[in-house]
Amino acid sequence: MSQLKNCTATKALLLLVLWCSCTLALAAQVAGTVVQLSGPLLARKASGAVKILSLKSEVESGDTLVTEKNTYALVRFIDNSEMTLKPSTTMKIDSYAFDNAKPDGDSANFSLVKGGLRSVTGLLGKRNKEKFELKTPSATIGIRGTTFVAEYVPPDEARATASLQAWLNASTAALGDTVMPVAPLQLAQAAPPSPSTPSPSLPPGLYVHVIDGLIHVTNPIGTSNFSAGQFGYTASPRTPPVIVPRDPGIRFSPPPSFSIPGPTGSTAAPGKSNTVDCEVR
Repeated sequence: MSQLKNCTATKALLLLVLWCSCTLALAAQVAGTVVQLSGPLLARKASGAVKILSLKSEVESGDTLVTEKNTYALVRFIDNSEMTLKPSTTMKIDSYAFDNAKPDGDSANFSLVKGGLRSVTGLLGKRNKEKFELKTPSATIGIRGTTFVAEYVPPDEARATASLQAWLNASTAALGDTVMPVAPLQLAQAAPPSPSTPSPSLPPGLYVHVIDGLIHVTNPIGTSNFSAGQFGYTASPRTPPVIVPRDPGIRFSPPPSFSIPGPTGSTAAPGKSNTVDCEVR
Protein backbone atom coordinates (compact mmCIF):
# COMPACT_ATOMS: atom_id res chain seq x y z
CA MET A 1 0.00 0.00 0.00
CA SER A 2 2.87 2.36 0.85
CA GLN A 3 4.48 1.70 -2.54
CA LEU A 4 1.14 2.40 -4.28
CA LYS A 5 0.81 5.74 -2.48
CA ASN A 6 4.37 6.69 -3.41
CA CYS A 7 3.72 5.78 -7.06
CA THR A 8 0.53 7.85 -7.09
CA ALA A 9 2.29 10.81 -5.51
CA THR A 10 5.12 10.57 -8.06
CA LYS A 11 2.68 10.49 -10.96
CA ALA A 12 0.84 13.51 -9.57
CA LEU A 13 4.12 15.41 -9.24
CA LEU A 14 5.12 14.53 -12.80
CA LEU A 15 1.72 15.67 -14.10
CA LEU A 16 2.09 18.96 -12.23
CA VAL A 17 5.56 19.54 -13.69
CA LEU A 18 4.26 18.69 -17.17
CA TRP A 19 1.30 21.08 -16.77
CA CYS A 20 3.59 23.90 -15.63
CA SER A 21 5.93 23.29 -18.56
CA CYS A 22 3.05 23.38 -21.05
CA THR A 23 1.70 26.56 -19.47
CA LEU A 24 5.07 28.27 -19.84
CA ALA A 25 5.42 27.03 -23.42
CA LEU A 26 1.99 28.40 -24.36
CA ALA A 27 2.59 31.79 -22.73
CA ALA A 28 2.41 34.59 -25.26
CA GLN A 29 5.64 36.37 -26.14
CA VAL A 30 6.04 39.89 -24.88
CA ALA A 31 5.76 42.10 -27.96
CA GLY A 32 6.29 45.57 -26.56
CA THR A 33 5.63 48.18 -23.90
CA VAL A 34 3.26 51.13 -23.53
CA VAL A 35 5.55 54.18 -23.42
CA GLN A 36 3.05 57.04 -23.90
CA LEU A 37 -0.61 57.19 -22.87
CA SER A 38 -3.23 59.93 -22.67
CA GLY A 39 -6.22 57.96 -21.32
CA PRO A 40 -7.70 54.48 -20.77
CA LEU A 41 -6.22 51.61 -22.80
CA LEU A 42 -7.60 48.07 -22.66
CA ALA A 43 -6.06 44.78 -23.75
CA ARG A 44 -8.26 41.79 -24.50
CA LYS A 45 -6.09 38.75 -23.94
CA ALA A 46 -6.27 35.56 -26.00
CA SER A 47 -7.75 33.89 -22.91
CA GLY A 48 -10.69 36.32 -22.93
CA ALA A 49 -9.48 38.29 -19.90
CA VAL A 50 -9.46 42.09 -20.17
CA LYS A 51 -6.64 44.19 -18.69
CA ILE A 52 -6.53 47.93 -18.11
CA LEU A 53 -3.07 48.99 -19.20
CA SER A 54 -0.95 51.88 -17.98
CA LEU A 55 2.50 53.31 -18.71
CA LYS A 56 5.17 50.58 -18.80
CA SER A 57 2.53 47.86 -19.21
CA GLU A 58 3.58 45.05 -21.53
CA VAL A 59 1.59 43.93 -24.55
CA GLU A 60 1.78 40.40 -25.91
CA SER A 61 1.27 38.51 -29.12
CA GLY A 62 -2.45 37.76 -29.35
CA ASP A 63 -3.57 40.91 -27.50
CA THR A 64 -6.33 43.10 -28.90
CA LEU A 65 -5.69 46.73 -27.91
CA VAL A 66 -8.65 49.08 -27.53
CA THR A 67 -8.35 52.84 -26.94
CA GLU A 68 -11.15 54.92 -25.48
CA LYS A 69 -12.62 57.93 -27.32
CA ASN A 70 -10.03 60.40 -25.97
CA THR A 71 -7.02 58.07 -25.74
CA TYR A 72 -3.81 58.13 -27.74
CA ALA A 73 -1.44 55.25 -26.92
CA LEU A 74 2.14 54.73 -28.09
CA VAL A 75 3.47 51.16 -28.01
CA ARG A 76 7.16 50.51 -28.58
CA PHE A 77 7.85 46.96 -29.74
CA ILE A 78 10.97 45.01 -28.84
CA ASP A 79 12.54 45.65 -32.28
CA ASN A 80 12.21 49.42 -31.60
CA SER A 81 9.30 49.82 -34.03
CA GLU A 82 6.43 51.96 -32.79
CA MET A 83 2.67 52.18 -33.21
CA THR A 84 0.63 55.12 -31.98
CA LEU A 85 -3.06 54.30 -31.71
CA LYS A 86 -5.72 56.99 -32.21
CA PRO A 87 -8.79 57.34 -29.99
CA SER A 88 -11.58 54.78 -30.55
CA THR A 89 -9.21 52.30 -32.19
CA THR A 90 -9.24 48.51 -32.05
CA MET A 91 -6.04 46.78 -33.20
CA LYS A 92 -5.03 43.14 -32.71
CA ILE A 93 -1.47 41.83 -32.52
CA ASP A 94 -2.13 38.63 -34.47
CA SER A 95 1.42 37.33 -34.16
CA TYR A 96 4.65 38.98 -33.11
CA ALA A 97 8.10 37.43 -32.74
CA PHE A 98 11.53 39.03 -32.79
CA ASP A 99 14.94 37.74 -31.75
CA ASN A 100 17.95 39.79 -32.80
CA ALA A 101 19.95 36.60 -33.33
CA LYS A 102 17.23 34.70 -35.26
CA PRO A 103 15.95 36.75 -38.20
CA ASP A 104 14.29 33.69 -39.75
CA GLY A 105 11.77 33.69 -36.91
CA ASP A 106 10.60 37.27 -37.44
CA SER A 107 6.84 37.83 -37.48
CA ALA A 108 4.81 41.05 -37.24
CA ASN A 109 1.17 40.59 -38.20
CA PHE A 110 -1.49 43.03 -37.07
CA SER A 111 -5.20 43.58 -37.75
CA LEU A 112 -6.73 47.06 -37.68
CA VAL A 113 -10.40 46.43 -36.89
CA LYS A 114 -11.38 50.09 -36.68
CA GLY A 115 -9.83 53.48 -36.00
CA GLY A 116 -6.36 54.66 -36.90
CA LEU A 117 -2.68 54.41 -36.12
CA ARG A 118 0.77 55.64 -37.08
CA SER A 119 3.42 52.99 -37.68
CA VAL A 120 7.19 53.53 -37.59
CA THR A 121 9.39 50.70 -38.88
CA GLY A 122 11.92 49.10 -36.54
CA LEU A 123 14.67 46.50 -36.92
CA LEU A 124 12.30 43.73 -37.97
CA GLY A 125 10.81 45.78 -40.79
CA LYS A 126 14.24 46.83 -42.00
CA ARG A 127 15.72 43.32 -42.24
CA ASN A 128 12.56 41.35 -43.12
CA LYS A 129 10.10 43.76 -44.76
CA GLU A 130 7.97 40.91 -46.08
CA LYS A 131 7.30 39.69 -42.52
CA PHE A 132 5.25 42.81 -41.67
CA GLU A 133 1.52 42.91 -42.46
CA LEU A 134 -1.25 45.22 -41.30
CA LYS A 135 -4.56 43.68 -42.30
CA THR A 136 -7.86 45.57 -42.55
CA PRO A 137 -11.24 44.45 -43.92
CA SER A 138 -10.59 46.48 -47.10
CA ALA A 139 -6.95 45.60 -47.85
CA THR A 140 -3.59 44.54 -46.42
CA ILE A 141 -0.68 46.94 -45.98
CA GLY A 142 2.92 45.87 -46.54
CA ILE A 143 6.00 48.01 -46.02
CA ARG A 144 9.32 48.86 -47.62
CA GLY A 145 10.82 50.55 -44.56
CA THR A 146 8.58 53.45 -43.72
CA THR A 147 6.46 55.67 -41.51
CA PHE A 148 2.79 55.76 -42.40
CA VAL A 149 -0.67 56.54 -41.04
CA ALA A 150 -3.59 54.16 -41.61
CA GLU A 151 -7.23 54.62 -40.72
CA TYR A 152 -10.07 52.17 -41.22
CA VAL A 153 -13.69 53.34 -41.04
CA PRO A 154 -16.12 50.40 -40.68
CA PRO A 155 -19.09 50.29 -43.07
CA ASP A 156 -22.33 51.97 -42.11
CA GLU A 157 -25.09 51.52 -44.65
CA ALA A 158 -26.79 54.89 -44.13
CA ARG A 159 -23.53 56.81 -44.17
CA ALA A 160 -22.17 54.84 -47.12
CA THR A 161 -25.31 55.51 -49.16
CA ALA A 162 -25.24 59.23 -48.35
CA SER A 163 -21.54 59.47 -49.20
CA LEU A 164 -22.00 57.66 -52.52
CA GLN A 165 -24.94 59.89 -53.47
CA ALA A 166 -22.92 62.97 -52.60
CA TRP A 167 -20.13 61.77 -54.84
CA LEU A 168 -22.47 60.97 -57.71
CA ASN A 169 -23.77 64.54 -57.48
CA ALA A 170 -20.36 66.16 -57.03
CA SER A 171 -17.80 67.16 -59.63
CA THR A 172 -15.38 64.39 -60.60
CA ALA A 173 -12.67 66.80 -61.72
CA ALA A 174 -10.29 65.77 -58.92
CA LEU A 175 -10.44 62.12 -60.01
CA GLY A 176 -8.17 62.73 -62.99
CA ASP A 177 -5.13 62.54 -60.68
CA THR A 178 -5.67 58.90 -59.71
CA VAL A 179 -2.96 56.61 -60.96
CA MET A 180 -5.07 53.62 -61.92
CA PRO A 181 -7.29 53.48 -65.01
CA VAL A 182 -10.52 52.56 -63.27
CA ALA A 183 -13.99 52.88 -64.76
CA PRO A 184 -15.83 56.09 -63.79
CA LEU A 185 -18.42 54.26 -61.71
CA GLN A 186 -15.71 52.44 -59.75
CA LEU A 187 -13.95 55.72 -59.08
CA ALA A 188 -17.17 57.30 -57.91
CA GLN A 189 -17.57 54.43 -55.47
CA ALA A 190 -13.91 54.28 -54.46
CA ALA A 191 -13.00 57.95 -54.07
CA PRO A 192 -13.42 59.74 -50.73
CA PRO A 193 -15.26 63.06 -50.56
CA SER A 194 -13.44 66.21 -51.61
CA PRO A 195 -12.99 68.99 -49.05
CA SER A 196 -16.06 70.74 -50.49
CA THR A 197 -18.33 67.75 -49.89
CA PRO A 198 -20.55 68.42 -46.86
CA SER A 199 -19.82 65.18 -45.02
CA PRO A 200 -19.45 65.14 -41.21
CA SER A 201 -17.21 62.07 -41.30
CA LEU A 202 -15.19 59.90 -43.66
CA PRO A 203 -16.97 57.27 -45.77
CA PRO A 204 -16.20 53.64 -44.89
CA GLY A 205 -12.94 52.17 -46.10
CA LEU A 206 -9.17 52.20 -45.58
CA TYR A 207 -7.21 55.46 -45.75
CA VAL A 208 -3.41 55.68 -45.82
CA HIS A 209 -0.88 58.51 -45.70
CA VAL A 210 2.81 57.74 -46.26
CA ILE A 211 5.10 60.06 -44.31
CA ASP A 212 8.38 58.37 -45.24
CA GLY A 213 9.38 55.42 -47.40
CA LEU A 214 6.99 53.23 -49.36
CA ILE A 215 4.00 50.97 -48.68
CA HIS A 216 1.96 48.67 -50.87
CA VAL A 217 -1.76 48.11 -50.37
CA THR A 218 -3.24 44.86 -51.67
CA ASN A 219 -6.69 43.28 -51.89
CA PRO A 220 -8.32 40.72 -54.24
CA ILE A 221 -8.94 43.44 -56.87
CA GLY A 222 -5.46 44.93 -57.12
CA THR A 223 -2.28 46.36 -55.61
CA SER A 224 -1.05 49.96 -55.46
CA ASN A 225 2.21 51.41 -54.19
CA PHE A 226 2.21 54.66 -52.21
CA SER A 227 5.31 56.75 -51.60
CA ALA A 228 6.16 59.60 -49.23
CA GLY A 229 3.61 62.40 -49.27
CA GLN A 230 0.86 60.39 -50.98
CA PHE A 231 -2.63 59.57 -49.74
CA GLY A 232 -4.60 56.47 -50.66
CA TYR A 233 -8.08 55.05 -50.27
CA THR A 234 -9.59 51.57 -50.56
CA ALA A 235 -13.37 51.53 -50.20
CA SER A 236 -13.78 47.76 -49.76
CA PRO A 237 -12.22 44.43 -50.78
CA ARG A 238 -14.28 44.73 -53.97
CA THR A 239 -12.66 48.00 -55.13
CA PRO A 240 -8.98 48.63 -55.94
CA PRO A 241 -6.66 50.82 -53.84
CA VAL A 242 -6.32 54.26 -55.46
CA ILE A 243 -4.20 57.35 -54.90
CA VAL A 244 -6.19 60.45 -53.98
CA PRO A 245 -4.87 63.92 -54.87
CA ARG A 246 -5.10 65.47 -51.41
CA ASP A 247 -5.60 64.73 -47.74
CA PRO A 248 -9.11 63.23 -47.48
CA GLY A 249 -9.39 64.38 -43.87
CA ILE A 250 -7.32 61.93 -41.84
CA ARG A 251 -7.00 63.39 -38.36
CA PHE A 252 -3.97 62.37 -36.31
CA SER A 253 -3.12 64.78 -33.50
CA PRO A 254 -1.51 63.08 -30.50
CA PRO A 255 -0.66 65.22 -27.47
CA PRO A 256 2.56 67.27 -27.78
CA SER A 257 4.24 65.03 -25.20
CA PHE A 258 4.10 62.15 -27.69
CA SER A 259 6.70 63.91 -29.83
CA ILE A 260 9.20 63.73 -26.97
CA PRO A 261 11.25 60.50 -27.28
CA GLY A 262 10.63 58.02 -24.49
CA PRO A 263 13.21 55.59 -23.09
CA THR A 264 15.06 53.77 -25.86
CA GLY A 265 13.79 50.23 -26.21
CA SER A 266 16.10 47.24 -26.36
CA THR A 267 16.13 44.41 -28.86
CA ALA A 268 15.61 41.84 -26.14
CA ALA A 269 12.31 41.10 -24.47
CA PRO A 270 11.78 43.59 -21.63
CA GLY A 271 11.43 42.41 -18.11
CA LYS A 272 8.24 42.73 -16.12
CA SER A 273 7.49 46.27 -15.06
CA ASN A 274 6.58 47.34 -11.56
CA THR A 275 3.25 48.64 -12.84
CA VAL A 276 0.23 46.70 -11.61
CA ASP A 277 -2.40 46.16 -14.29
CA CYS A 278 -6.03 45.57 -13.46
CA GLU A 279 -7.30 42.33 -14.99
CA VAL A 280 -10.97 41.48 -15.46
CA ARG A 281 -11.80 37.87 -16.25
